[in-house]
Amino acid sequence: MASGTLRNFRRPTERSISKTPAEWNAMRKVDAFARERTPTHPLNEDDAMKKSHIATLIACLLSASAASFTASAATSAGAAAAPHAASGAPGRLAALPPGPDSNARITEAYARMVARQAYFWGWPLVNIYNRRLAFEQAPAPGLIGGILPFAPLNRLAMLHDYVEPQERDVACPNQDVVYGGSVLALDTSPAVVQVPDFGKRFWVYQVVDARTDSFAKLGKMYGTKPGFYLLVGPNWNGKVPAGITGVFRSTTNTGMVVPRVFQDTTPADKTAVKEVIQGINVYPLSEFDGKMKRHDWATLPAFPKPASTGSTEETAWVFPDKFFDELPAVMADAPAMPGEEGLYAQIRAVLEAAKHDPALKKAMTEEATLAQKQLVDPLLQFRHWGDPLPYNWTTISNGAAFGTDYFTRTAVAKSNILVNANQETKYFYQDLGADGARLNGAHRYTVTFPEGQTPPVDGFWSLTLYSAEHFFVPNEIKRYSIGTKNRDLQYNADGSLTIYIQADAPKDAKARANWLPSPANADFSLYLRAYGPKPAITEGQWTPPGVNAAGH
Repeated sequence: MASGTLRNFRRPTERSISKTPAEWNAMRKVDAFARERTPTHPLNEDDAMKKSHIATLIACLLSASAASFTASAATSAGAAAAPHAASGAPGRLAALPPGPDSNARITEAYARMVARQAYFWGWPLVNIYNRRLAFEQAPAPGLIGGILPFAPLNRLAMLHDYVEPQERDVACPNQDVVYGGSVLALDTSPAVVQVPDFGKRFWVYQVVDARTDSFAKLGKMYGTKPGFYLLVGPNWNGKVPAGITGVFRSTTNTGMVVPRVFQDTTPADKTAVKEVIQGINVYPLSEFDGKMKRHDWATLPAFPKPASTGSTEETAWVFPDKFFDELPAVMADAPAMPGEEGLYAQIRAVLEAAKHDPALKKAMTEEATLAQKQLVDPLLQFRHWGDPLPYNWTTISNGAAFGTDYFTRTAVAKSNILVNANQETKYFYQDLGADGARLNGAHRYTVTFPEGQTPPVDGFWSLTLYSAEHFFVPNEIKRYSIGTKNRDLQYNADGSLTIYIQADAPKDAKARANWLPSPANADFSLYLRAYGPKPAITEGQWTPPGVNAAGH
């Protein structure tokens, strides 16, 4: 209700009241309330006047609320909401403007403030946008640098074994699965996703939009049947051909499909998985013929990788000096979610002002550089974000379903982009020992799961060790994670399982079987994955044990 409505409200007299049906209805409610509270004491004349006053006030509130709701509904439907005052009804709200006036002059300080917010909010979306631009250059499905899947838009490339430790394009890679990768461009064509019969093998396809929010459920935990699944963009209204098993609609045209198929470390399983994954594929709808296409992914060509900068960090996908040039296209592809309209209008108004004022543009770019250093870069470290758990572990509960949780979306995008949905995989992050000290290879650690207390999953679990930059640390036994895939794990006499984390090989043969090598004299992080988590994990009853320094 507008403040002016209250200021201009006059105490009515009996003769001056001309009531609308809504006011009469409100009067009846006041009457009923009065009778309930004072059944043996009828209202006197002054009380009647108060009652009339209250009823009219309630009616005004109802009218204002209804007018506001109508304006909001009309705006969301794309209609121009006319000022309610034009209807002739006094005391009603005029329609609110959609956002800032893009023609208004703004200060540099304000532009810097909005630039900082826009950079943090848009960082994950621009990250995915630039991956799309990179995949546009792929001549055919192959492996970039002979290591990572790389394919034209709306097509797939698959590995045929674990990802190599030299990989630097995606932080926190997984060495328990065979990966695939496809970047979607649903504005050019819907994409068909093939799901073969995986039998009893654990598998999941991550399918996300430009925000890295999941929009399709494809995996063993969902009971997905083999078949052909169609991914369409927000505005696609074409005909679904016969033979399509299911359809999933994205809120954006840009997205990604990342198949993950479990593989253990035995030679027999590595051979078996190569046959299974031949039925995995992604291709444009125009190529769909109802027949399962097969591809021997072991024969993919290797493409040269751009010259290395020598950095041990993840390949840069977001550039402060280009950010505000790329942001308009990103925002056009990812329309505002409900409640984001004001944010979008604010950012667009500042972008428009910067078009005509080089000084503003320069200030915004400077602010983006500062935001990268001060806001985004610290989020690489797990200890700076997430839900705290016992023994200094952290986790999240909204993976691939971030919505308007901009902080967690950007934290995940910086530290370990493309996490699965919570019901697909639960992640636990660790930078610290149980004593609160930073994990470092100068020390030896153990993680002991009591009997029957390894992660409760329907799929598999693993404990992975990463460098401070969140990549594998080369070691003599080429082991980067340990868990379900290791068929030779050695349990203690009491049924517990101890993982030994240290730079030097344990002398005891039993301990060596459970050894996860760490970097000598360097910081590292641990990352526990639970694929197909059971309710004990998703509901929080189970959490990981502490990482204990030797002698503690």
